[in-house]
Amino acid sequence: MKPLVIGIAGGTGSGKTTLTRELIAAFHGRVAVVFHDNYYRRRDDLTYAQRCELNYDAPEAFDNDLLVDQLDRLIAGAAVEGPVYDYSIHNRSEATARIQPQPIVVVEGILIFAEEEICSRCDIKLFVDTDADVRILRRIKRDVLERGRSVESVESQYLGTVKPMHELHVEPSKRRSDLIIPEGGGNLVALDMLIHRIQRQLDGALEEGSTRTVSGAEG
Repeated sequence: MKPLVIGIAGGTGSGKTTLTRELIAAFHGRVAVVFHDNYYRRRDDLTYAQRCELNYDAPEAFDNDLLVDQLDRLIAGAAVEGPVYDYSIHNRSEATARIQPQPIVVVEGILIFAEEEICSRCDIKLFVDTDADVRILRRIKRDVLERGRSVESVESQYLGTVKPMHELHVEPSKRRSDLIIPEGGGNLVALDMLIHRIQRQLDGALEEGSTRTVSGAEG
């Protein structure tokens, strides 16, 4: 049975990961997650100082060919060794993370709907829409506490690349979504509707697969 591929996009700090965690909790043991952030291009050719100056919010910052290849393999039922990004060094880690195929595959990232090859593989496309002031406050808290950044560096990156790239690429990609969810996982009404929608689709696919199996056996 082909897995249900769910794309979750939205601006930085919008609540994408919270929504992803809610889906993992609701469908425990049946969700594989592919984080677009882990597919930043490996830049061993640059020094740390040079990597600090890169624009990480532009589509070309990502190795989308690798993501699409690994996503196709997950859809086909094969496990993959996904890359792991290390924010403290602005580069990929030497480690990888094994991703097992599951009935639900979530692809999460700010720019996934801006990339046709990724967007076209998503059966359900969700865009988490949150006010800009809330998003920047969340980003500051996350980057300082979890990624070892200074407030000054977060501010500089936000004004220099995050905000303009959001307006140029992320916001327009919202038009390609099937459902816009204000506040992401914190929107309990939308979350409940989404969970029931996913469950119905999974049940329908399971019933269709069972019918085909029985028909094949009778033939």
